[in-house]
Amino acid sequence: MSRTYWAAGSAVVLALLFAAAATMIAAVSGGTADAADGPGRVPAVSSPDAGFARDMAVHHQQAVEMSFIVRDRTQDEAIRNLAYDIANTQANQRGMLLGWLDLWGLPKVTPGDPPMSWMNAGDGAAGHDMGSMGDTGGAQGMEGMAGHSGAGATTKPGALMPGMATKEELARLSTAQGRDAEVLYLQLMTDHHKGGVAMALGCAKLCRTPVEQKLAQGMAEAQQSELTLMADMLGKRGAAPRP
Repeated sequence: MSRTYWAAGSAVVLALLFAAAATMIAAVSGGTADAADGPGRVPAVSSPDAGFARDMAVHHQQAVEMSFIVRDRTQDEAIRNLAYDIANTQANQRGMLLGWLDLWGLPKVTPGDPPMSWMNAGDGAAGHDMGSMGDTGGAQGMEGMAGHSGAGATTKPGALMPGMATKEELARLSTAQGRDAEVLYLQLMTDHHKGGVAMALGCAKLCRTPVEQKLAQGMAEAQQSELTLMADMLGKRGAAPRP
C-alpha cells in the first residue's frame, strides 16, 4: 500500500505543472464542464468532468495496488512487465486527474454523490452493461456502449464501481502464488479494464473540457489494447476471462 500511495502521490506532484498547462489550454479553447458556465469557467462540482476525475482516480488506485501485489506473487517476466506498465501509466493518469481537481478548486471526495452518478447526466449518456463487451471487450462492444445510460453499467456486490475488485478478491490475490496469482490478476484486471473503458467512453462523450476528453479517449483505447493482450495471456495459461 505504501508503494501505491508513493507512486500515485509522486504522480500528483509531477502532473501539477502539466495539469496547469492543460487547464489553460482548455480555457483558451473554450472548454467548460457546463455550457451555462460560459467559456473558460471551471467545471461544476457535480459535472461529468469532476465526477470522472474523482471516480477514475479511485478506479486507477486499485489497478495500481493490484499490479504491485502481483509483482510480488510471480516471477513471470511477462506478467511483471504488464503490471509495471499498468501501475506506471495509471499512477500518472491518476495524478493528472487529481491535479485538475486541485486546480479547479474542487473536492476529491463528495459524500453526497454516489460513485458513477455523473454518467447519468443528460440523454444518451455513454456507458453500458459490461456484458455487452464480450470476453475481451472488443471494438464492437465499445461502440455499443455509446449512447446508453450509465445506469446500465454493472457493479458487482462488494465492489465500489464497475470492474473493481472486492476486498475478498484482493485478499485472494495477496495470498496466491505463481500461475494462480497470474491468472487471478489477469481476470481481475480484465474486469477492471472493462469498467474503466466504459467510464472513459462516458467522459469522452459527456465531459466538456477538451484535454480531459482527450485523456479519457486515450485511456479507452489503451485499455482496449491491453484487454486483447490479457485475453491472449490468459489463453496461454489455459484460462479465460471471467463471464
